[in-house]
Amino acid sequence: MSTSQPSRRRGALAQQRRDAVRRPARLLVGAVAAGATAALAFQATAASPPSAASGAAPARSAQELSLQDNNRAVLAEGRRTFRFDTFGDEAFWGDLLNLDAAIAGKANGGVGPGLSPRQALALGLKVDLAALPVTLRADIAAGKVNLNDPKVTLALLRLNSVVGVKGFFDARGNLRSVGIQCALCHSTVNDSFAPGIGTRRDGWANRDLNVGAIIGLSPNLQPVASLLHTNVATVHKVLNSWGPGKFDAQLFLDGKAFQPNGRSAASVLPPAFGLRGVNLVTTTGFGSMTYWNAFVANLEMHGQGTFFDTRLDNKQQFPIAAENRFGHTEARVDRITPKLGALQVYQLSLDAPKPPKGSFNAKAAARGKMLFSGKADCARCHVPPLFTEPGWNMHTPDKIGIDSFQADRSPTHMYRTSPLRGLWTHRKRGFYHDGRYADLHAVVRHYNSTFGLKLTSAQQDDLVQYLLSL
Repeated sequence: MSTSQPSRRRGALAQQRRDAVRRPARLLVGAVAAGATAALAFQATAASPPSAASGAAPARSAQELSLQDNNRAVLAEGRRTFRFDTFGDEAFWGDLLNLDAAIAGKANGGVGPGLSPRQALALGLKVDLAALPVTLRADIAAGKVNLNDPKVTLALLRLNSVVGVKGFFDARGNLRSVGIQCALCHSTVNDSFAPGIGTRRDGWANRDLNVGAIIGLSPNLQPVASLLHTNVATVHKVLNSWGPGKFDAQLFLDGKAFQPNGRSAASVLPPAFGLRGVNLVTTTGFGSMTYWNAFVANLEMHGQGTFFDTRLDNKQQFPIAAENRFGHTEARVDRITPKLGALQVYQLSLDAPKPPKGSFNAKAAARGKMLFSGKADCARCHVPPLFTEPGWNMHTPDKIGIDSFQADRSPTHMYRTSPLRGLWTHRKRGFYHDGRYADLHAVVRHYNSTFGLKLTSAQQDDLVQYLLSL
């Protein structure tokens, strides 16, 4: 009995598998998706499809229409959150640091000279052309708008046209506070009207944005200095060390402003597109997309929400975060958590943009593709079509031939295999987490040396052309 019963079970399982293969695919899909009743209904519908000659499209069920409408609504909500939601962070940037006063200037009820549109554009801030009235566009084009006047900056904020920045005005029209949005760092424009003014490009890394210099405008940086146990002059030194296209997300966790080699500890701003199917989405694998959105909205943007991560209680690794219990953040009114689902859906909808025609050598890219999966062995980790590992996409520093400084600022102590699609969009400020490699040729040379690939100069060039084609 002990031997024949398992044998019969195995035979029954084998028969079930054979039967399953013979069943119409529509029955299997229907049964899994909606149970036996829905499967029978689907089978009955599929058994009598409209004739090809009639040209009639299959009627969609109320459930399908409802699902489609819901998907559209969620995407729209996520886009609004990504582009326009401050999560209440104006309480930090405006009410506490008084950044709004520096933007307005003394002549407009603030302090100092104010921030003109020309200065704002030089700092990498972008203007959404779609938010500008046609008459204003014409006046700007005709040179009738004084781009050196901070009053014009206030007018642009009233129009909600400054990408990633929200101005809050009182009843008299005075700027009373300012907040930031996801789009500040992870959107740019196509410069279709003028440099820095054009159509939004959501998900693109803004490698022109000088985050440190913008924060440095704040009249009251004492709260930041107190948090880091230093003085305001040192805070300015740190902020000025970042430069355009960089930000240090770990500074408020560990207080490490500089690498052992003296370089800034800031990282280049990453794109937020092409992440569908990617497991861990940050350079050092802190967590999933939803984790990182919650982390940034609460701890970097300083919005009002809820965030938990007991790993930040590690006093040796994260002294600032542990002291301030950042891993146990709870706001009286949570303005972040309800937005995370739709925000993730929208971000996952952002495909990596295709490179412009003629921006790479197609014949060289074809040769580079063969090298990518062959002699160069890139595809071992950058697995197409994700171009990162499906599943656990992390590596120890020694495996990729670099130091552990940034990895050790993460709970993982590792580096992620970065997805490669859309590399052509963020060639400014260098590659790798800190921009240490000036261009893709430098990256390829590093791997050629680290792994002893023995690629010729011509082969390295071909590989670069392939990377630019993704």
